[in-house]
Amino acid sequence: MANQVDNIEAEIAGVLAARVPAGAQVSAQTQIARDLGLDSVAVMDFVMDIEDHFDISIPLDRIAEVKTVQDLSHAVEALLEDKG
Repeated sequence: MANQVDNIEAEIAGVLAARVPAGAQVSAQTQIARDLGLDSVAVMDFVMDIEDHFDISIPLDRIAEVKTVQDLSHAVEALLEDKG
C-alpha cells in the first residue's frame, strides 16, 4: 500500500511540475498552495489536471482537507480504491 502511495505521489509531483517554477522542490510534505505560491485559480487548475490524470473526481469537501502532496496522494488513493 505504501508503494502505491509513493507511486501516486510521484505522478502528482510530475503533474505539479508543469505548474510550478523550474527548480521548485516538491516532496510529500510540500504544502501545495503555501510552499509553491499557487493562487486559488492555479490550485483549482492543478486539481483538474489531477482529476484528468487519474480519471477521478475529487469532491470539494475533500479538496478543502488537502494541504500537502501527501494529503492529496492519500485522497487520490482512496478515490481510486472506491472506483475499483
